[in-house]
Amino acid sequence: MNACEKIKELREITGMNRREFCDYFNIPYRTVTEWERDNRHAPEYVLRLLEYYIRMEKLDKNKQEEE
Repeated sequence: MNACEKIKELREITGMNRREFCDYFNIPYRTVTEWERDNRHAPEYVLRLLEYYIRMEKLDKNKQEEE
């Protein structure tokens, strides 16, 4: 999975739209938009940190529905 697909997947599993995701994680809206459009690439460590935070803070809407 490439970075643009990963950032979109992370955003979607939180159930947030792009604006909510940006506000929650304090990432500029244009930055996330550029990452998702594959015009810019999110650093690998940012993707790992976001994934870790989403998992630890139980922001994954798919897993909450299973419980």
